[in-house]
Amino acid sequence: MPAVVPVVVPVLLAIADAVLVNDLGMALELGASMVAAAALLLRRRFPLLVFLGTLPGLYIGYIWFAPMIALYTLAGRRPGRVRLGICAVLLIAAHFFPFPISDFELAEYRDNALTLIDAGVTSAAPIALGLLVRTRQELASRVADLTRSRQREDTLLAERIKTTERARLAREMHDVVAHQVSLISLQAGAVQVSTADETARAGARTIRELSVRTLEELRHMVGVLRANGGDTEETRDLAPQPGLAELPRLIEMSALDVTYEGCADSEEGAVAGASGAKTVERAAFRTVQEALTNVRKHAPGARVRVRVDPVDTGLRVEIRNGPADASATAPALPGGGHGLVGLRERAQSLGGTLEARPTPDGGFVVRAELPYGRSS
Repeated sequence: MPAVVPVVVPVLLAIADAVLVNDLGMALELGASMVAAAALLLRRRFPLLVFLGTLPGLYIGYIWFAPMIALYTLAGRRPGRVRLGICAVLLIAAHFFPFPISDFELAEYRDNALTLIDAGVTSAAPIALGLLVRTRQELASRVADLTRSRQREDTLLAERIKTTERARLAREMHDVVAHQVSLISLQAGAVQVSTADETARAGARTIRELSVRTLEELRHMVGVLRANGGDTEETRDLAPQPGLAELPRLIEMSALDVTYEGCADSEEGAVAGASGAKTVERAAFRTVQEALTNVRKHAPGARVRVRVDPVDTGLRVEIRNGPADASATAPALPGGGHGLVGLRERAQSLGGTLEARPTPDGGFVVRAELPYGRSS
């Protein structure tokens, strides 16, 4: 319904009432009635003044619609009991006493009683209807508030359940993974101390270093899981923050034939100064890490090229590997198929894209576009 309809329709009804009640030759009565009808255009902005302006039309022109509509509007604003009572008495008086006042006959008890009852009903009906509509609006507002409050409670309950589940997952992760990785570290330390083979000692040292780093990242992840929220200052401090500077070390410890083409020093500085650069660097690091893990699983012995280039909007990361070496033994590493899905979700959360597809030579390529300027 257009907003103009509730304003215009009451005015038209009041004009029709004025024309039907008063003869066109009755200039004073018709003029007062028309003024009362026109005043309804301002009834929402000045409800009290408009009501007072319609009383002459009721008293002189004997119209009903204009003063009743004005009183209904005033009652809907809840002006206060005293003010509303005074307005009701004024409407009763304007309806009860005739124009001119000299025509009033006090001895006409029966007619006066009927007119007084009629005036009381005329006054009470719009007041009751206005208060009813106002009460309905307030109840609807309270219901909406209760609904929003219930939704907030449901959200808090869901967050509490997720917090409890995160704490349980953190305990399970710590009890299972930390114990096994600690045993690996201890066994590697024993090999490093007991063996005289330099190659074996270097391998054991690498295993110990990887175990220590795994335990450190596990500690950070457990802290994130146990935190109440995922984007607070506390969790950002807890979360591991690997960046581009750690990529060479990651590649060195991957035990793969990798050619790394990274950013120039000046370009790294430019990227580091961008908004959200740490988040983008962390995403680039995780992309390379997951791609190298997949090469170890599915293409053992393959040659790999890792390239990280700054672009106008952020970073472009590409990991391309050739076909697997037929003479190499594939490690029996478990996989759940969630790695690339997680990388794609991470890229999308930054407003970027990730492409992963096989190449015509039997290899595989992972390419990510990671724009900076947005933090997560």
